[in-house]
Amino acid sequence: MSTIEILKSLTLPLFADVPDADLAIIARAMHLRKLEPRQLVFARGDAAEEVLIVVSGRLRISIATAEGRELSFRAAGRGDVIGEIAVLDGGVRTADVTAIDRSEVLALGKAALNDLIARSPALARAIIATLCQRLRETSDQLESIALHRIESRLARFFLTLARERPAKPDGRVEFSFTLSQGELALLLGASRPKINLALTWLEEQGAIARKGQRLSCRIDSLSTIAGTEAE
Repeated sequence: MSTIEILKSLTLPLFADVPDADLAIIARAMHLRKLEPRQLVFARGDAAEEVLIVVSGRLRISIATAEGRELSFRAAGRGDVIGEIAVLDGGVRTADVTAIDRSEVLALGKAALNDLIARSPALARAIIATLCQRLRETSDQLESIALHRIESRLARFFLTLARERPAKPDGRVEFSFTLSQGELALLLGASRPKINLALTWLEEQGAIARKGQRLSCRIDSLSTIAGTEAE
C-alpha cells in the first residue's frame, strides 16, 4: 500500500479538508517507520524533528520523575497524531513516547510540515482544531483524576473508546481491548489493584463484560457511572 493510500485509509480529521493535490505532497514528504515493543521513540527534552501518525499498534505518551514514578497521558492508536506541539512551537519534547507493542508510524519532518502549512490554509485550520481538541482532552483527563472515583474514571475511559465504534441493536459496543491492567493504571492515575477492583465492579454493574481480549460495553450504564463524582 502506498503512503497516500495509507493516509486515506486512516480517514484523519487533520486531512479531511486538504485538497488531494496537497495530500499527495504530504504523502511524498512522509516515511514509514517500524517500531518494536518497548522501543523508545523519543524522550522528554529531545529536539523535535518530526510529527508522527500511528498506522498500527499502540504508543504510550508519559513522563517519569527522577525517583522512577511515571504518569501516562494516553495510549495512542491507529490514526492518532503524536509530537505536533514541539514541532510547531520549536520547543523540545515534553514527554516520552514508547511503543507498547509492534507498531508502524508515518513520520513527517518539521521543515516539510511548515512548508505545507504555508501553502495549505485547510491544513493550518485542521492543525488548530487538532490542538484545541488535544487541550480539551487534557482538561477532561485532569478533571477526571482530580474529581472522580476510579470507577468513574475507568467508565469515562471506556466511553471514549466505545463512542468511536458502532453500537449493536441492544446498545452494546464490542471491540478488542489489549491494554494490561498495569497500563490502565498508568493512564488513569491509579494503582493496579484499584484498577482490578474497578473492572470487577463495572462487570458486576453490567456496564462491561470481558471475554479474553474482547470487551463489551453498555453505553447507558457507563454514562451513568461516568457522571458519579468522588465522595
